[in-house]
Amino acid sequence: MKQIILLCVALCLSGCGGGDRSAGPTRASQPMASGPISSACLQSDRRARSPALCGCIQAVANRTLSGAEQRRAVRFYGDPHSAQVIRQSDRPRDRSFWRSYTDYALEAERICTA
Repeated sequence: MKQIILLCVALCLSGCGGGDRSAGPTRASQPMASGPISSACLQSDRRARSPALCGCIQAVANRTLSGAEQRRAVRFYGDPHSAQVIRQSDRPRDRSFWRSYTDYALEAERICTA
């Protein structure tokens, strides 16, 4: 499940997104949103994907990642290897993004898999 969250987060949204909106009583009243990460998550081939999980991941992305960071993370869904390349990069921009992305992934895991 952790890998799915990390992948979804990485491949997630690409900026803008439709703000948080409650979808009623989902697992412990998880937040819901639509946007690029949610769309990429739903289009992925992961068995654990669902509108509730992908919407929750998007809502967390909206709160923790900039639009540019979300767009960058969405690319991971189509090219998971690119996440490894960024993770191992020594470039300051990549290191900064990876820190933000890791924080986002941990928060999404905490909130969305509760």
